[in-house]
Amino acid sequence: MNEFEKNVQSTRNDAVDSGVGFAVSFGFFATMFIIATIVQLVAS
Repeated sequence: MNEFEKNVQSTRNDAVDSGVGFAVSFGFFATMFIIATIVQLVAS
């Protein structure tokens, strides 16, 4: 076993971190889509 396996900095579950990352990126792109849709509706 190497040194990094013995001295783990974070014991959090990776699935939680990837889920949060997915939710944040999805929320960002959904917000951009909603803003673009509102601009398109106002402009027409």
